[in-house]
Amino acid sequence: MVTDAAQIRIVIVDDQAMLRGAIAALLELEDDLAVVGVAGDGEEAVRVVAESTPDVCLMDIQMPGMDGIAATQAVRAASPGTRVLIVTTFARPGYLRAALDAGASGFVVKDAPAEQLAEAVRRVHAGLRVVDPALAEASLFEGANPLSEREQQVLRLAADGRSAAAIAAEVFLSAGTVRNNLSAAIGKVGASNRAQAVRIAQDKGWI
Repeated sequence: MVTDAAQIRIVIVDDQAMLRGAIAALLELEDDLAVVGVAGDGEEAVRVVAESTPDVCLMDIQMPGMDGIAATQAVRAASPGTRVLIVTTFARPGYLRAALDAGASGFVVKDAPAEQLAEAVRRVHAGLRVVDPALAEASLFEGANPLSEREQQVLRLAADGRSAAAIAAEVFLSAGTVRNNLSAAIGKVGASNRAQAVRIAQDKGWI
């Protein structure tokens, strides 16, 4: 695709093809924006960005395989000049913190008006940081993710109801160690049981 030198070159990453197309169509209405590539998952995003070196990459979070947080780190490593703007349905404080820690320059929700998304792209391209105001406020009051990486891992695996023994076999730990991690996670999030802990951690974007 041939673009004007003055245009901001964009790659869109989302696992829903219809949504990718809709976002691309909206952004292409802006004279100063040009979509130069799309990807359906994190791994494809890294390849597309490495090939096209866009100015801005719009990144979803929840995708199969490599999620948007890991993909943000990989994209920034593959193309340091590319700025990442998270565009997601999941307005969770934990996701915001993780995304910014991974190197994202902004975080907006998908129900934002089209002109607001276009302006966010311009601001991120200009070197500014753009964060949804309500989410930024919530993140301030929620605090940092209290769970260790291991606790996050076992809680994610517990989300589908699998036993401590099944989780232990997958992560190469003893069942006792898994139970200890689950117990610690339950306590840290203020839950009364495993299912509630999973629900709280998911709602806050901690897992």
